[in-house]
Amino acid sequence: MIRIEKLANKHIAAETALNLVLPFDLRQKSRQLAHLDNGTEVGLFLPRGTMLKEGDVLETDDGTFVRVVAAMEHVLLIQGKTEHDLIRAAYHLGNRHTRLEVGMDYLKLGYDSVLRDMLLGLGLSVEEADLPFEPEPGAYGGGHRHGHDETFEEDYSAAQKVFREHHGNEAHGH
Repeated sequence: MIRIEKLANKHIAAETALNLVLPFDLRQKSRQLAHLDNGTEVGLFLPRGTMLKEGDVLETDDGTFVRVVAAMEHVLLIQGKTEHDLIRAAYHLGNRHTRLEVGMDYLKLGYDSVLRDMLLGLGLSVEEADLPFEPEPGAYGGGHRHGHDETFEEDYSAAQKVFREHHGNEAHGH
């Protein structure tokens, strides 16, 4: 098994690269076994919290470079007649903590029949498709986290920093 322990700060040509094709759920796991597109088994031992994106380049323990490729996933592609339609859809999906890819004229989410019906009820165009899925990483740059995991302290620290920048160091009423 080949070990991959770090992201490389490189761009590599498509024709010379080995590819690691992963769906979104696996691109957010820093410790896992996977297979390159040529069948070679690799072990990912990346820093905790690493989220891989389409086009990221990894370096193996023997110096080989591997490009991350977003796998095709069954998704809902949402379009509206106006920007306001998409903003409303994003609002309702955000209230449900739905992972969402936001484009200039579309929203994309993992397939969910209940959310599909809700979006159709809002008058949006909803199409099922098999496409790469690259949802937003979250307001503080990470994935969806909760206060009971090992990242709570860093999330809390980031939230406190934003609060201090907005409110200053002194408490005041509104």
